[in-house]
Amino acid sequence: MTTTRIGVIGGSGLYDIDGLQDAAWQSIDTPWGAPSDQILTGTLDGIPMAFLPRHGRGHVHSPSSVPYRANIDALKRLGVADVIAVSACGSFREDLAPGDFVLVDQYIDRTFAREKSFFGPGCVAHVSVAHPTCARLSEACATAARDAGITLHRGGTYLAMEGPQFSTLAESKLYRETFGCDVIGMTGMPEAKLAREAEICYASVAMITDYDSWHPDHGAVEITAIIATLTGNADKGRDLIRHLPARLGPNRAPCPHGCDRALDHALITAPDRRDPALLAQLDAVAGRVLKR
Repeated sequence: MTTTRIGVIGGSGLYDIDGLQDAAWQSIDTPWGAPSDQILTGTLDGIPMAFLPRHGRGHVHSPSSVPYRANIDALKRLGVADVIAVSACGSFREDLAPGDFVLVDQYIDRTFAREKSFFGPGCVAHVSVAHPTCARLSEACATAARDAGITLHRGGTYLAMEGPQFSTLAESKLYRETFGCDVIGMTGMPEAKLAREAEICYASVAMITDYDSWHPDHGAVEITAIIATLTGNADKGRDLIRHLPARLGPNRAPCPHGCDRALDHALITAPDRRDPALLAQLDAVAGRVLKR
């Protein structure tokens, strides 16, 4: 057993956590550059917490400029083993209404302008992301949402688009009717992939703000309507987070789904051919297997 430290990555509209004791913003250095912002640490119901605003306070990062690798690395350095990622999303389904939450369990990655791996020439690794979110951690989020009185739908496929523009009508219909996606957002990837490479359990909570552009009664996405819904969603997101410590507890057992052992058989490059400079960058992310 190890001590639980819960990490939360907040999306649009969610820039802090209420009720943290001994709260302090910490600067964390990483080999991948600076994270989106300082990380807010403290305790909630006696459980250590770490909160990172994905876009930075004041929303300074676009979806494409978010330093995803630095963010995950920084949380890993703080001892975070469980990350709950909260993000604003559009809905492709009538029954997933603005204000509802969706517990994402699959992704289709359509991003193209982002670094998607910690590994590369000099240390090649291939991890499985067949099931990119952690079922144990997702179940805790579902229970916390129920305790908070939030309407949450279990399971959904997230279409990750590059942005920052919203979808065209043709794209929206393609993702909904042909791809069969449930929600659309701009930040779910490569975040989920990087969390898996870092052997961090990852759960994704999508906060629905709109119906994208496919809906005949809603038409184009209206930013004013999105902002109004974001405010309410952020309050619900904080409520969900407040209920997480009770669901995860002070002690953390090994992940029953193997998220924390994702690198066991992933490194392909022979030890004598690995790049020392890259290995130094991987000290937090892959230190467990590199030290063997």
